[in-house]
Amino acid sequence: MSTDYYWYAYMLKPFFAPPAWVFGPVWTILYLIIAVTFARVFYISAKRVIPFSVATPFILNLFFNIAFTPIQFGLQDNYLASADVVLVLVTLVWAMKAVWPYSRKLAYWQIPYLGWVAFATVLQLTITWLNR
Repeated sequence: MSTDYYWYAYMLKPFFAPPAWVFGPVWTILYLIIAVTFARVFYISAKRVIPFSVATPFILNLFFNIAFTPIQFGLQDNYLASADVVLVLVTLVWAMKAVWPYSRKLAYWQIPYLGWVAFATVLQLTITWLNR
């Protein structure tokens, strides 16, 4: 275990925090959903089937999602990680709302991601509070 993850392993966590081994399989499934659905949004945006403005929250969501791990485990900054995960949640809701009029199917495919990110947001905010 690297020292970055060692730091996290010894933080206070709430009773509802899943064991560490859960994160890998969950994120593997979610990244597959994200890859397929986000690629579709970017493709139909590039083909001008939907306006580029619909792809904007998806782009921002990817940015904030990718930024979380370096913030949480590299910088070891719970406050910044909390802000980041809230931005992941907000941009995901925005993305779902933006794509809804054009493809309800793409919006529905985000539901598992939304559920996990909502849970992860509560988890991160609780960890930040417990370790303040």
